[in-house]
Amino acid sequence: MPSKLNKKLVRITTVPISLEKLLENQLRFMSQYYDVTAISSDKERLEYIGKQQKVSVYAVEMTRKITPLQDLKSVWKLYNYFRKEKPFIVHTHTPKAGTVGMIAAKLAGVPNRLHTIAGLPLMEATGMKRKLLDLVEKITYGAATHIYPNSSGLKEIIIQENYCKPQKLTVIGNGSSNGINTNYFDTDHFSSEIKEDLKLKLGICPKDFVFIFVGRLVGDKGINELVKSFTQLNLERIKLLLVGSQESDLDPLQAETMQHINSNPNIIAVGHQNDVRPYFAISDALVFPSYREGFPNVVMQAGAMGLPCIVSNINGCNEIIKDKENGLIIPTKNAEVITNAMRILFEDAGLYVELKKKARSMITERYEQEVVWKALLAEYQKLEQYV
Repeated sequence: MPSKLNKKLVRITTVPISLEKLLENQLRFMSQYYDVTAISSDKERLEYIGKQQKVSVYAVEMTRKITPLQDLKSVWKLYNYFRKEKPFIVHTHTPKAGTVGMIAAKLAGVPNRLHTIAGLPLMEATGMKRKLLDLVEKITYGAATHIYPNSSGLKEIIIQENYCKPQKLTVIGNGSSNGINTNYFDTDHFSSEIKEDLKLKLGICPKDFVFIFVGRLVGDKGINELVKSFTQLNLERIKLLLVGSQESDLDPLQAETMQHINSNPNIIAVGHQNDVRPYFAISDALVFPSYREGFPNVVMQAGAMGLPCIVSNINGCNEIIKDKENGLIIPTKNAEVITNAMRILFEDAGLYVELKKKARSMITERYEQEVVWKALLAEYQKLEQYV
């Protein structure tokens, strides 16, 4: 464990998978400079991540839904923990952890209260729910001393929505919450034999052109439009590979979408995978028609694996992808334009080769993981100047 002489840094996410995947290995890096504690729900999983990252942990149950009573309990438990431990920095990620974490940290007198914004789920909400979520967002930002949108587009949205004053906002580096380990996301790790075996297992022929989606199979990721557009392509030698789990309770897919996924032999759904790299390695292009994002890791991962990407014209995606340089940018919620974009990549071999040539280099040059970590560390160390 780190020396207790180091200043205390607390990192909080609503669920442990965000610590494990979205901030992968960042906690271990920061533990060289601070006494790091990770806080999240699910004590058993959290303890596993703590051992893996070599940091302390503290379990606090939090939910991703609107649960006022549970949220108050979370605030109270965090408040007492902060009063006892007196951290120098509390840094939160994900919406619910941000709200309860920032309120508790402010009440406890934590001097540096940082919150990273990696997307705004409320952008798809309407009516009273939208008003409530807007209010919660303003409360979170008000309790924080600094806000880190993980893309320039997201920063502009926050300013437009008047959630906080512009001087409270900083984008780290070129964007992203964690960057990407481009040595790990590299097709060189996968031999021809490995790829051929996986294709055989999934029923993909050697000459098939494979479009891949990686992420939660939910409505606001554009899965309904993606599946509809793929069925309309009606071309031979193409497959759609869906890598990710469904969330039927939060954002279920349409019945028609599920019917196509279950009945179309050219749509292959493999569920959640701990290692998505083999699936990128056997694919030809990523299709990511999400409605909203912060700074999507999936698009960086696909690019690092050499895949051209079709992405929505939303913040984050339209910063990682440059139209007709390393992918294609399309409007959201439009099955017809997804169909046309997939058709272009499949039929225009010259364009496809040009996009593929630049796919990896445009990620390695801008989003290498350690560059992002060091930029965030510099932000932390600035705070020490004011002690």
